[in-house]
Amino acid sequence: MSRLKRAAAMLAASLALTGASAASEFITVGTGGVTGVYYPAGGAICRLVNRGRADHGIRCSVESTDGSVFNINALRAGDLDFAVVQSDVQAAAVAGAPPFADGPDGNLRAVFSLHAEPLHLLARVDSGIASVADLKGKKVNLGSPGSGTRVLADTMLAAAGLNPDDLAEAASVASQDQSHALCDGDVDASFWAAGLPSGATQEVTSTCAIVIVPLAGPAVDRLLSENPGYAAATIPGGMYAGNPDDVPSWGPKATFVTSADTSDVVVHAVVSAVFDDLDAFRKLHPALQLLRETDMITDGMTAQIHPGALAYYRERGWK
Repeated sequence: MSRLKRAAAMLAASLALTGASAASEFITVGTGGVTGVYYPAGGAICRLVNRGRADHGIRCSVESTDGSVFNINALRAGDLDFAVVQSDVQAAAVAGAPPFADGPDGNLRAVFSLHAEPLHLLARVDSGIASVADLKGKKVNLGSPGSGTRVLADTMLAAAGLNPDDLAEAASVASQDQSHALCDGDVDASFWAAGLPSGATQEVTSTCAIVIVPLAGPAVDRLLSENPGYAAATIPGGMYAGNPDDVPSWGPKATFVTSADTSDVVVHAVVSAVFDDLDAFRKLHPALQLLRETDMITDGMTAQIHPGALAYYRERGWK
């Protein structure tokens, strides 16, 4: 019996004990803005889960949200079943560190990690911004409150010795409006974290003259040495219009998480759907093309691994 069918049998038995039907098992995956990578990545997971619905009875839907911090809070509240979140936000939730003022999240469970997502700092060419230091006195979008991008932007500013009060305006532009805000001159620069390639970055660099600002130097070196949840990254030259050279950056990884309250059989079925057909999963979005099993079950996994996922990894001999 295949792993997916075995998970389906386990799920059917579990539902029978509760008097529920397989058709009533719905799961919701929280992601991010529709122009980012989280939304299509969550959609790719749901697509594979739904492909096997006749076997396991799970129906998966994807929901656009404000991002990582929102998703963690929604998992805590029981409003989401699974979510894509930045690895640093996952670590902060486990530790009960800012922006999570309610203490450590003992219910958060890791499932697997996804792509790297370097922080992008994009500026209009006519803004004269060539470094983070040049943001002083400028209008800058720091990302939506509740997003992982906002956490990274605040971290980058602090490492450079700046804070939002040093800016002419600290904007909180919704992800779907970032390109328009930059090209229309509403802001001079904008932070966002995204997997590569980013549809939002492709859109804005193709619409107006945009430079991707390097994020490197002593401040970033110090930041990385103090925060093991982050790593150096490179935005390849030529990936985006008007930016022919490699751009140094840094950032977290995207991770897929759930709650301890999610049943083992449901998590096992979701993990089976992805890893049993990983080649198909990689083809569902360019940011997923370089995924490797060994990295996916280790990188960025600060929270305890959910037992349903761990059972699958042990079946494969990975744990």
